[in-house]
Amino acid sequence: MDLKTLTYIVVGLSFALYIGIAIWSKASSTGEFYVAGKGVHPVANGMATAADWMSAASFISMAGLIAFLGYGGSVYLMGWTGGYVLLAMLLAPYLRKYGKFTVPEFIGDRYYSKAARLVAVVCLIFISFTYVAGQMRGVGIVFSRFLEVDLITGLIVGMGIVFVYAVLGGMKGITYTQVAQYCVLIVAYTVPAVFIAFNLTGNPIPQIAFGSVITAESAAHNGQFMLDALNDIVTELGFIEYTEGGKSMIDMFAITVALMVGTAGLPHVIVRFFTVPRVRDARASAGWALLFIALLYTVAPSVGAMARYNLTTTVQTGEVGSPDGNLVYEDRPAWMERWEATGLLSFEDKNGDGRIQYYNDKSADEEFLARAEEWGWQGNELVVDRDIMVLANPEIARLPDWVIALVAAGGIAAALSTAAGLLLVISSGISHDLLKGTVTPGISEKTELLAGRIAVAVAILIAGYLGYNPPGFVAQVVAFAFGLAASSLFPVILMGIFSKKINREGAIAGMLTGLVFTMGYIILYKGVFIEPVIDNVRENWLFGISPEGIGAVGMALNFLVAFLVSKVTAEPPDHIQHLVEDIRTPRVTTAAE
Repeated sequence: MDLKTLTYIVVGLSFALYIGIAIWSKASSTGEFYVAGKGVHPVANGMATAADWMSAASFISMAGLIAFLGYGGSVYLMGWTGGYVLLAMLLAPYLRKYGKFTVPEFIGDRYYSKAARLVAVVCLIFISFTYVAGQMRGVGIVFSRFLEVDLITGLIVGMGIVFVYAVLGGMKGITYTQVAQYCVLIVAYTVPAVFIAFNLTGNPIPQIAFGSVITAESAAHNGQFMLDALNDIVTELGFIEYTEGGKSMIDMFAITVALMVGTAGLPHVIVRFFTVPRVRDARASAGWALLFIALLYTVAPSVGAMARYNLTTTVQTGEVGSPDGNLVYEDRPAWMERWEATGLLSFEDKNGDGRIQYYNDKSADEEFLARAEEWGWQGNELVVDRDIMVLANPEIARLPDWVIALVAAGGIAAALSTAAGLLLVISSGISHDLLKGTVTPGISEKTELLAGRIAVAVAILIAGYLGYNPPGFVAQVVAFAFGLAASSLFPVILMGIFSKKINREGAIAGMLTGLVFTMGYIILYKGVFIEPVIDNVRENWLFGISPEGIGAVGMALNFLVAFLVSKVTAEPPDHIQHLVEDIRTPRVTTAAE
């Protein structure tokens, strides 16, 4: 059976499973549609949360970033996992105790203001649409390669699948679908890693193989530690050492903080903790989610390192960095031809010698650049999209076709699971917070449920368009979505739980300050629908902090402005201060609870 047929079967079976679960768990009330009836077991909710969080960015892109950034990519591991500690300790149990459906609803009630609720809805929708566009692009990438269809066809199929289980099942259907998707994606991620780790080092545990000696007889670096081998290879090609980061300490710190706080402030993650029966289950869910996420995130560094090693040694057939040690383009392996067809890998023969010169032509090492010029190299000739590394790695390593097909199913599961959660957050923001909470508060539950489903359908169409024709900011999902969540929603949620003195004026001013500052900074340096205004180089950054980490500064400004404005305006009413005390004070529960 060929790879294409096998992939159709594996992916088709996974889709049938997702749709079957959606039909079985059809939502019949707004409670089931928004928060799964608050009856999800903590273990199942932890698994669903992990799937909701481990999007196409985690499954497809993160190891690719680590592959090319090396140590610098560790900020994504630290930030994204560390955010769940903040969730478990500072937000999840208190929001669950409050017991409403959405984050904007909490903000509106706590700050006794429809305006605050509307600002929160705007932040929520903007974050979610930015994020979901990236997920739809991930679906398109997987389909375009493994099912050999064009991007628009892949998007239409993916949109159809999400439409069925998001519109029909709501949060109840999405929750149990995400449990299945987690199982698919974690197996799809770890099985190839086990194969490749064993082939390279003889150790089947990727986390240990990462620091082991290369034992493959065919490897040029046999007997050398993998990370040492990688350092030697990449420095010979003009890149910085794999184990040495290219970021300053303050930038590493700021990015990590922005990602951590952004994780804790992302609405599609927070809403998961409204779905469990009790307050203590919310904290337990966060713990289980950390465990399930760790299964992938501890494997990611080894996947990235092995992918970089496999790619580089494929291109460098002889002595690394020598004029005759480069792969002849006509002799390139089949996997390179297949990825060239997608446009995500390309070769340009700049010096006409028929060999692939893959090196850092912007290296700061003048001696290396002089040597490359002496050999007649006229610039780097191979461009590899970082997003393909996880998907291409099993092909590069020549693993069995069933493993490659499994990776395709895992990539699609990762993208669809997060897309569904984000679309439901958009739906609840429009139907529950905007329509019922502000515009038409008297609508019936049936009408609200219908409005929610229509909102999901419209959001899917918009997300599909953004996935096919992404605006400039989609490529910066991490910098923008996480920075925005960190600088807008997280501070007002945290202050709403732990401070009785922050009032509506302070909350609104803080959210708008963090939102405008973070958006403005990213637009200036990276461009959103416009060309960047300032060169995105370290010398021009504020305090030496890159756009990826500026959300940490936006968060600090949010806190500061909210505190100062609250000091010079009226205190919150007594019943609001009692509400804050109520949220924080443990409640005695009975055995029945």
